[in-house]
Amino acid sequence: MSPRPLPLALLLLPLAAGCGEDFHPGTARFGVDLLVDKAVASQLSAFQIAVLPNGKQRNCTDLQRMCLRSQVKIDELLVLHDGKGAEGRALRFPVNLTGTGGTTQDVSVEVPVGRDYALVIEALSVDNPPQFLGSSCNRLPEVNASRNDPILAEPITLTSVACDPTIP
Repeated sequence: MSPRPLPLALLLLPLAAGCGEDFHPGTARFGVDLLVDKAVASQLSAFQIAVLPNGKQRNCTDLQRMCLRSQVKIDELLVLHDGKGAEGRALRFPVNLTGTGGTTQDVSVEVPVGRDYALVIEALSVDNPPQFLGSSCNRLPEVNASRNDPILAEPITLTSVACDPTIP
């Protein structure tokens, strides 16, 4: 399969600190809206989100070529939390598309407060074990405990790399 963009747009919307349920000290919560082309939705089982420190030193083009798991040490990834209290170096969100045409999904992620991060979103296949379908790499210049600017993620490029992207 030749690389082609997966019609996936990611919009990080900051949620006000102090509103809603409590979240972990030293983190900022982002709502994540995933928009997926209906034509590729049947190939997807989940999205995996991970954040790396030292984002300026990371080559996003290289990070998108294959599974993040095969390129970095697991302990390099920052610990994230989801809206349900799950914690991990990477958070997996099963595909649960809603809306007309079944093309949107909302998830919530808590990212440690800090500077210079790389946000990586991997698309996982329906295979068992899941296979890497492609990823998006985006810079997070700063994450504040209070207010964060919205970020529009880069589209995912489909690749033919065979690897299990599962990050424990």
